[in-house]
Amino acid sequence: MNREWLEKDFYKELGISSSASQDEIKKAYRKLARDLHPDKNPGDTKAEERFKAVSEAHAVLADPEKRKEYDEARRLFASGGFGRGGYAPGGGYTGGGGFTNEFNLGDIFGGAAAGAGDGGLGDILGGLFNRGGTRTTSRPRRGSDVETETTLGFREAAQGVTVPLRMTSPSPCTTCHGSGAKPGTSPRVCPHCNGTGVISRNQGAFGFSEPCDDCRGTGSIIDDPCVDCRGTGIQNRTRTITVRIPPGVRDGQRIRLAGQGEAGLRGAPSGDLYVTVHVSQDKVFGRNGDDLTLVLPVSYSELVLGTTVSVPTLEGRVGVKVPPGTADGRTLRVRGRGVPKRGGGAGDLLVTVKVAVPPKLDDEAAEALRRYAEAEKAGGFDPRAGWAGA
Repeated sequence: MNREWLEKDFYKELGISSSASQDEIKKAYRKLARDLHPDKNPGDTKAEERFKAVSEAHAVLADPEKRKEYDEARRLFASGGFGRGGYAPGGGYTGGGGFTNEFNLGDIFGGAAAGAGDGGLGDILGGLFNRGGTRTTSRPRRGSDVETETTLGFREAAQGVTVPLRMTSPSPCTTCHGSGAKPGTSPRVCPHCNGTGVISRNQGAFGFSEPCDDCRGTGSIIDDPCVDCRGTGIQNRTRTITVRIPPGVRDGQRIRLAGQGEAGLRGAPSGDLYVTVHVSQDKVFGRNGDDLTLVLPVSYSELVLGTTVSVPTLEGRVGVKVPPGTADGRTLRVRGRGVPKRGGGAGDLLVTVKVAVPPKLDDEAAEALRRYAEAEKAGGFDPRAGWAGA
């Protein structure tokens, strides 16, 4: 967990309660992101900062694992954590059974991202009774994940498409390439902590670690900061990235682009970008899993006598044979003409025939139809035979 999480109320940022459902979190984020987006508020730095805060809050709360970790940490320290005979929020061990405000328990969670490994609560508790005073390495903070949305046409989603996405988010500084140091210079290893970012101390029977004061837990010192990013290695800029949407993507599906999210501090790994795809409806096609569906209008005579009809597919047109005596509403299957599958191949095209009744007949056609009806009756055909107890 990022140590900064404990200092922020992500639920308050989104204007929701701590018991909000995932749908409520998503709905609140979408509304705020739409209202605060930098493209909608050009030059408004306050809106830009709120947009970043809302994005960070959503990145944590929308992930069930991160949200659980965040909630547990807040509960732990809100209740005093290790208050009796141990740690208390904001206190450090004095050696005489008391605590001072020199030690920040937020540092227990280190600088690593959630799930990154070292620097977590387990590490500090493991080192609490380590009299050897071993040093742990502080890892640079990974950038937050970013979410965006895009809308595709039905056929684009089925066949796959490459789309440009224009985004405004924290990105690696183009001047120092994310190092935070002025071009031509480099950060140097902190001599106080030897690049670990933490200092281990022994206090009587206990040993514990705290962030290095000289480098603020980063493990490096920048003597000549980059003037464009002020040593952070990050700039908030608008960029356009090209995203390849794979064939067969479904409405509401999320696509993960590793390393395309918010930049990490001073060259740390970037977060990921999650793109939620919305698919618009098509006038002809529907979809059932990997199968395409369509309704084919036919005449009564075509069903009775049989015919071959040209129908559209994603890759041109094919002929579909309607056998003689086909019932209205029957579905005919065309193999391999559906939505491309991830592992290769494609689904099928399901063609449902539906009789189209002419709204009006001329005298000749009406007379011919009456003669047919008489011949049909004389032949013994009864369309309602056995129907409703008849």
